[in-house]
Amino acid sequence: MGFFDKLFGGGKKKKGSKETVQTRGAHMPDLKIPVDEKFTIQFKKNGGKFIYCDTFEEVLEGLQNIITENHWEQSAFFILNGALEDRFANHNVRFTRSAAESEVFFTTCEHLIAQNGSILVSSNQLLEKKLSEIPENIVVFATTSQLVESIGEGLKIIKKKYRQRIPANITTLKHFKPTTEEDSLDFLTYGSSSKHLYLLLLEDL
Repeated sequence: MGFFDKLFGGGKKKKGSKETVQTRGAHMPDLKIPVDEKFTIQFKKNGGKFIYCDTFEEVLEGLQNIITENHWEQSAFFILNGALEDRFANHNVRFTRSAAESEVFFTTCEHLIAQNGSILVSSNQLLEKKLSEIPENIVVFATTSQLVESIGEGLKIIKKKYRQRIPANITTLKHFKPTTEEDSLDFLTYGSSSKHLYLLLLEDL
């Protein structure tokens, strides 16, 4: 078993039916499984890797493991969120505001979408940048309270939360593995930007 197999094994394991989202047809009724478990299944199916953390100390440890595994010790993380930078300051992580100087984008998100395992982001995370303008490696710091069932539910929460100042540039991060020749023929993936994505998920419920 490799390092990432141990580290990104999918969080806490739960007992349940052998029938999962992965074994059902696309048009069959949705399974009534917990939103966190559904997200885990779809997120891993998309090629994402994550570390489930009970404490912030575990988040810091997980981040250092990611840095070590990818040999990013000398790399500065591209960051656009000042509050996130302050929270991780003084923890052996260097930051830069220039995407051209970095191979890793460190960010938060709006919501984690269980329905398709995607990550909903907006101008609060990207400002006006397109996904193609950020590094191909992304580390997302999120909490379990950000898990929602669908994109529609996430958008409703965003509208209610920000009221008169709804953020622009709302999009999803979904493709976390290299695009194959077969994928290039699929119109659903046309124009999407594949990223290598790591999720640090902190329990806050």
